[in-house]
Amino acid sequence: MTELLTRIFIKDRNDPTSPRVRAAYGTLASITGILLNLILFAGKFTVGTLFGSISIVSDAINSLTDAGSQIISLISFRISARPADREHPFGHARIEYIASLLVSILILFIGAELLRESVAKIFAPEPPEASPVSAAVLALSIAAKLWFALFNKKIDKRIDSAVMRATAADSLSDCLSTGAVLLVTLLLLFFPGITLNLDAYMGAVVSVMIILAGLKILNESKNSILGEAPSDEVVKQITSTVSRYPDALGIHDLTVHNYGPGHIIAALHIEVDGKVDIFKTHDMIDNIERELRNGGIEATIHMDPIVTDDARVNELRTRTQEAVRAVDPTLDIHDFRFVEGETHSNLIFDVRVPFELKLSDRDLRDRIDNEISRIDPSFFTVITLDRG
Repeated sequence: MTELLTRIFIKDRNDPTSPRVRAAYGTLASITGILLNLILFAGKFTVGTLFGSISIVSDAINSLTDAGSQIISLISFRISARPADREHPFGHARIEYIASLLVSILILFIGAELLRESVAKIFAPEPPEASPVSAAVLALSIAAKLWFALFNKKIDKRIDSAVMRATAADSLSDCLSTGAVLLVTLLLLFFPGITLNLDAYMGAVVSVMIILAGLKILNESKNSILGEAPSDEVVKQITSTVSRYPDALGIHDLTVHNYGPGHIIAALHIEVDGKVDIFKTHDMIDNIERELRNGGIEATIHMDPIVTDDARVNELRTRTQEAVRAVDPTLDIHDFRFVEGETHSNLIFDVRVPFELKLSDRDLRDRIDNEISRIDPSFFTVITLDRG
């Protein structure tokens, strides 16, 4: 079905990197979601009202909320497709993260309201009626939501959309919550003598599940807006590209900014042999930047010349690395330089420090100094700490 819909409604569907095609995918998914959820809302609300079931009505309101979420998604895809302008030089793709945030807030509001109504029903019960019609409507709803979750997952794989991921997760949560309501309906249908107000309790359970789904989407949206560490795929793409160039001797100080799907900007340092002609090295840097750009990453590369043919410097670099790793095995050095003097010599280098290492900068420098002094007491260190 997904292939059929995309083939009919999306021109150039095999070019998902195009903003126009990407917007078309998002529009298709959003309109499909709006129509599907409005149909589900109408069916469940009618059945829930006729048979006095708070859990079915709660599930119906959840479907209406999902329709509202899809309207937000539709608007966000239209905005994100706009090209960069003077006020937004990096484009508008990050609007999808704001849309996901709005969706999560809407889900949380509805979940809290439904929880309030369900708790009220627990203390003031109104016995619901169960019917085969109720069960059939709920079963069809589960099937429809499962299909829609898979539909969004497939589109997400093509266009890498936070909105699609949020919608797929919400749809799977809906399957679970509607499944719980269906279970209660079946129990009331086959065991009409049950006195426990299962409907109200299940309405509360459905509400909590809706709230949990909203919190998950809220957290993901928050992380995207604040900025996250680059994905393993992006880091691997950059490092593997650089590694294909033999004259690129090392990579460090990698920073990646994500301005939305298809809008990745990176900065990195590459160590090169200081004796190689600078024009040749610059040509290599240009080629790496061009290759990364063709892969969807706009990179700015700084080249760090290092000494490679001095045996003493190479030995000191190796021993300094060993000394630093004696402090903590997760530490690495780069930009190593050696300046020899009459009374003392300076070892100048940067240390990459992972966020997980909780030592203060002062303690870390003191411990490294202590290890370096074991190599030679006349060595002084000039250390730059790069946390990340």
